[in-house]
Amino acid sequence: MNYKIEFKTGVEKDLKELSKREKILVAKQIKKLSISPELGKPLGNKNGYNLSGYRKMYVDNKRIRIVYKIVEEKIIVEVVAVGKRDEMEVYRKAFERINE
Repeated sequence: MNYKIEFKTGVEKDLKELSKREKILVAKQIKKLSISPELGKPLGNKNGYNLSGYRKMYVDNKRIRIVYKIVEEKIIVEVVAVGKRDEMEVYRKAFERINE
């Protein structure tokens, strides 16, 4: 059973900031998530950003993170943010989008 992938508002903008090579790598990982969403590691409190209940998946030798949530009752994976870990930027974006 495959999970449907949904993007939270702003994720498309995150993807546009990546290089073509990085976009391909992210797409491959997102495809894996649709089959096995538990592959990513659970997130907790990251630098004061409470991301409990969310998970992260690494891309490109841990240079890029995909932050997402598994919604079992709807059989979807909601991608919240995609980006580089630089100065916890991807976690800040995820936290802001969750709390909109």
